[in-house]
Amino acid sequence: MFMLAGIVVLHITTIILLLVATIDNAWWITDAVSTDLWGRWELTSSAWHYTNLPKTYPEEYLQTVQATSVLACIFAILALFVFVAQLFTLPKGQRFTFTGILQLIACLCIMIAASVYTAELHAKETDGGYGHSYVLAWISFVLTFILAVTYLVLRKKSE
Repeated sequence: MFMLAGIVVLHITTIILLLVATIDNAWWITDAVSTDLWGRWELTSSAWHYTNLPKTYPEEYLQTVQATSVLACIFAILALFVFVAQLFTLPKGQRFTFTGILQLIACLCIMIAASVYTAELHAKETDGGYGHSYVLAWISFVLTFILAVTYLVLRKKSE
């Protein structure tokens, strides 16, 4: 029972981290700029102003990062619903394979998003660094991988 509760809590935590990493505005930060996947916040005369991303960003890579981040969130949420459904419908002794596959897809999506962002969007910039949303994306990758392996190994026990 405690293991099941721990898995559900870990899954919900992972979903929250994925959503924060996708939505929050700190993938790349400098003293005067904070950039996320959707726009850019610039500090002008002590106030933050939202602007569009500059045209220097390669659009195809940016769209890849945006799409795979959103897909990672969708697959992680879907995996949680499938896991709860399988708790009530799966015969005893069976593995949570479908849930594990969905979680593995979410894992791959967030890995692709963070990897493309690292390799293509700020590779040549020297001013600034990766923000907390970027770090949360990589932490989410690790947690989704751990959950995927857990679901693929986990069997429904008889009570």
